[in-house]
Amino acid sequence: MTKIFCDIADIKEIKKFSKKKIVRGFTTNPSLMRKAGARDYSRYSKKILEITDKPVSCEVFADEPIDMIHQGFKINSWGKNVFVKVPVTNSKGKFMGQVIKKLNSNGIKLNITAVYTAKQTRQIIKKINKKAKVIISIFAGRMGDVGKDPIPEFKESIKITKNYKNVEILWASTREPYNYIQAKQLKCHIITVPPKIVDKIEKFGKNFSNLTKDTVKGFLIDSLKSKFKI
Repeated sequence: MTKIFCDIADIKEIKKFSKKKIVRGFTTNPSLMRKAGARDYSRYSKKILEITDKPVSCEVFADEPIDMIHQGFKINSWGKNVFVKVPVTNSKGKFMGQVIKKLNSNGIKLNITAVYTAKQTRQIIKKINKKAKVIISIFAGRMGDVGKDPIPEFKESIKITKNYKNVEILWASTREPYNYIQAKQLKCHIITVPPKIVDKIEKFGKNFSNLTKDTVKGFLIDSLKSKFKI
């Protein structure tokens, strides 16, 4: 079963989607926080964690390993349901193995983000134990945006981590509802999606005949509203 996490930072939306059984957790990042209007990162994150008891990934935003570790310990103290989100590399492209190992060895739940290759998954596995929970977030949509096929990277990453019961592979940067089907077929443990796609997944099951009628009706209604004539 592929769990659905909602990729969001808006407080009101988190309250709404936390009530949905289909949503099993939440992922955030500094960009989503900024878009949601957060000014005090710590205070805003703690509000989110108070709203829901479902897993919530909150990301470090330092760029140096020692600072990431410091932020990671702080974020971990915010709640039992928090996952510390750490980028697989910093902005200079340096692998953050030191950060991953330090936090993981202290029993801190991690979400390793901005992963694109099975090679990076191998690097991560070498730095973790088989106890503390680790999510590896592979950015499928962004790979597709630049003409790369993400499927082989998922298959290999799932194979690499099969003996680690504490590791989950997450399909990230979802672009369309069908990605959920793809993630399930690959046996990804998690897919994280924006709110609009959660709503669409809930409506899965409509047959082709009804899709055709709904599409044609939409065109007809718009043409009548515009008073088109030929």
